Amino acid sequence: MNKNKRVLVLGCNFAGLTFSRYLHSRAKGKADITVIDRKNYINFIPNIPIEVFNNHNPADTLEFSFQKHLRRDGTSFVQGEIEAIDPDQKKVYFTPNERKGAAQESLEYDYLVIAVGCKLAFDKIEGFAEYGHTFSDTFYGNEVRDYLFNQYKGGPIAIGSDRFIQGKSPKLPNIPTAFAACEGPPVELAFSLADWLEEHDKGDASKITVFTPAEVIAEDAGETILNQLLPMMTEMGYGYKKATIGIKRLYKEGIEFKDGTSLEAEMKIIFPNWEPHDFMKGQPFADDQGFVVTDLYMRNPDYPEIFAVGDAAAITVPKLGSLGHMECEIASEVLANELQGQSNEHVKPLHPMVVCFGDMGSHKGFYMHTDEWWGGKTSILKMGYTPYILKMGFKTMYQTLGGKIPGWGMPMSELLGDHSII
Repeated sequence: MNKNKRVLVLGCNFAGLTFSRYLHSRAKGKADITVIDRKNYINFIPNIPIEVFNNHNPADTLEFSFQKHLRRDGTSFVQGEIEAIDPDQKKVYFTPNERKGAAQESLEYDYLVIAVGCKLAFDKIEGFAEYGHTFSDTFYGNEVRDYLFNQYKGGPIAIGSDRFIQGKSPKLPNIPTAFAACEGPPVELAFSLADWLEEHDKGDASKITVFTPAEVIAEDAGETILNQLLPMMTEMGYGYKKATIGIKRLYKEGIEFKDGTSLEAEMKIIFPNWEPHDFMKGQPFADDQGFVVTDLYMRNPDYPEIFAVGDAAAITVPKLGSLGHMECEIASEVLANELQGQSNEHVKPLHPMVVCFGDMGSHKGFYMHTDEWWGGKTSILKMGYTPYILKMGFKTMYQTLGGKIPGWGMPMSELLGDHSII
């Protein structure tokens, strides 16, 4: 009789795939792992702008199947839409979605790992469908590509974020409050799009205004880095608008903000509020928005059999890939030790840290490594060819290894980023 514990992982994007593969490696055959996702591939979203600005369809190089990696591990995969979670009965309800008309099914679990990410609330922004652009997936990336190469008239461009509604819970560890879900992408796009404008004789940085609902853009980068970054962007000619509170509506000629001001823009590149999926809202293990409450070991205090990693976890602020990776390392180690009857005394709790590689165009990039926003003392900003090489290298490594980045992968990236001559 199989006495292995049933581990059910919801979601198989970056966090779900990485967690599943780490757990398989560490649990030493003590877990029967099943993964549910609505699709059977991953889209490497952080690199979509690079493909778009090179006039390539991002789906051609950034979508890759993960099933062969799960199959090699002996992990089961179910393609379906998650409908509901019953934490008291330890059961998840889903509908298989390979073909329309499937009946609702259910799976029971001993441990549940929630890695479903978030819903991007473009549908809550008035006028987005008619007048907005973004880079959140290959569909929207190709819309931007078509507009830039075939329709753009050379007018002003606005890049920025809607207001992020962060959840609250008295059981959460003390974490900072963010006004935007993640502002690395707007900063990255400001640099890379200015490079594209110059390359195609369409203008320069002066055509672009970056905006934020917060008092300062990319607040999680910390004061030290921002004191370097913002004056540099001003000198390069970028416009800058802060404390917008949020987006009221988009219209043909620009953006109207909730603070009563507006901004003229032919192109409006938007990053929306990140909302939990509907089946997460009102859950007893979630905060008041629907993000999963965890401790610093990624475990829910009321339902210890429930873990969360990646953007679905309330503690993941900002919604950043490097934080999700750290969480997968911790959660998989904690659960694997428990399955093997080993102590978790040596496992270090989450210490949030921004590790970000961004594209600046012309094969150059920027690198941020900082924990200053969380009270730490690390604060490193570098720009040049090395960050771009590291950004592209991480994509290749992630796809080739199927999400199972070796233990030296992130430390090596930090070492190269921190100490390379750029």
